[in-house]
Amino acid sequence: MAEHKLRPAPGSESKDSISANFKTLNRRQFLTYGFGAAAGVLAASVGALGFASLLMPGGGGSGGDTEVKYWAKGREDTAWYGAMHLQGMKKSDFVAEAEKSATGMSGAQGVWNGLPVNVTFVPHSANAGTPLVSNKPRFQLLEGYDATGKYIGHFEDMVDMDARIMPSDDIIMVFSRCPHLCCIPGWQLVDNSSTEDSWASGGGDGGGSKLFCICHSSRFDPTALEANTNRNRSNGSTFTYAGIRRTGGPAPVGLPIIPVAINADAIEGIPDYLDWLTYCD
Repeated sequence: MAEHKLRPAPGSESKDSISANFKTLNRRQFLTYGFGAAAGVLAASVGALGFASLLMPGGGGSGGDTEVKYWAKGREDTAWYGAMHLQGMKKSDFVAEAEKSATGMSGAQGVWNGLPVNVTFVPHSANAGTPLVSNKPRFQLLEGYDATGKYIGHFEDMVDMDARIMPSDDIIMVFSRCPHLCCIPGWQLVDNSSTEDSWASGGGDGGGSKLFCICHSSRFDPTALEANTNRNRSNGSTFTYAGIRRTGGPAPVGLPIIPVAINADAIEGIPDYLDWLTYCD
């Protein structure tokens, strides 16, 4: 049985401290942990998004346990990826959909190892060298602050520790459990100013293209990357993570990034960072 090395998302800890926290988890344990994390409070999003049967076996596709799959249960006729429900995600699908938008962005709800995720295509490589203007989205590397306003660090500091945290190939994936009450934010699930096909820089609440949690209206900007901390609801332990910024609503902090790799067009998650699972335990 394959073993995966797992470690906390790198933060301000020393390299010796990080090494001391290494653990191993086999595939069965990893999937079991994933099911537990995904089985928390889904609130109103369960019915609206069709996540009632979310806890399916992980893997099983050609990409194995690393494969990210589309999840369009209940939205087969409305989501652009509806016909691809439970098929493996391909970067080329996102690129083709993004060409239809004003911003060049596209996003989809997904499932990875039994966990809800959001995947977004951001045309960073095309726009990074152009003037910073509206509707020319790119990844923004920002300073991070916790729920109390305390400075945590800069996203670039985390990238320096592990370059895989930086979204590659214009694709970013986040763990899709809202830090407010653990509901599941979706991509463009409702029509409002937060989800319209527009983009503004700075990581604020202006512009659209937000991940919007339909339960209590928390918003998250998948282009605004920051360092942050969160806490486990059960035991109060805290952890540092790389995430996307919370721009509005009751959520105290942003959503954690799950690093991905593109393997012959397939989008695959990298299962090295597990602390982002724990805040909904």
